[in-house]
Amino acid sequence: MTKSDEKKYLLTAKQMAQFVVDGFLFFDDLIPEELNKVVLQEEKELKDSGYDFWYKSQAIRSVFELPEIKGILQSLMGNAIYDHSYLHVVEGRDMKGRGHEWHYDSTYDVRPYAFDIQVFYFAHDAPAEMGPTLVLPGSHLRRINSRTIARYKNIVGQRQLAGKAGTICFVHHGLWHCSQPNYTDQSRFMFKVRFRPDQKQSRLFNIEGYDSQEVKDIFLNGSQAWLGDERKHEIVRRAKLWRYLVDDDLVDVTPESALQRMSI
Repeated sequence: MTKSDEKKYLLTAKQMAQFVVDGFLFFDDLIPEELNKVVLQEEKELKDSGYDFWYKSQAIRSVFELPEIKGILQSLMGNAIYDHSYLHVVEGRDMKGRGHEWHYDSTYDVRPYAFDIQVFYFAHDAPAEMGPTLVLPGSHLRRINSRTIARYKNIVGQRQLAGKAGTICFVHHGLWHCSQPNYTDQSRFMFKVRFRPDQKQSRLFNIEGYDSQEVKDIFLNGSQAWLGDERKHEIVRRAKLWRYLVDDDLVDVTPESALQRMSI
């Protein structure tokens, strides 16, 4: 992929702002249908550990060679370094299991702003009744011990990543999530891969308009209902992450320009 092609597929400032607000980006139109079919067939044929799928399936690696996918990963972390992956399989009518508990994947992270990316990919249609991953938008900057939130059941504003074949979601490693019961007769396959950055995650996307009112409105209007009285505090956390991503210590997307007014 040439430099011009790479820029063509980079995330826009608005897309990146939405990622900072929600903690994930959802797409259902990037993977060719024929490639989804090949991946699904190989998922069904896997006999060994789900950890081996990345190495045994040329098709799944081909998904991550698509220019659209490479452009998104480039925007989020530069040259993404493969960390680990797993093929999650939930059999039909499986309504049990520890996996249905809310959790956070990184119990310990010393980085103030940097983040890993986890990618959730469904090669087949994944309607709500099949139990695709449940996420809590906006929870990614709330650091907790991994299963402290396992006692929760439903949280206002939660979203299920239901979609058609080829649905792929790029997730901040701190986003709260859980699997769901599969009420259908078909097995559910979800491939999950984690990447880590090899550099400072600043100005890696198309930064045009990063300080526009349109982008600021994404932050100001992006409050989730579950935040309650913590809404403004969360916007400040997101605004600081935005400064890191755009490498500009003066840009301010907080209500009442709080970062500017309270800077020393």
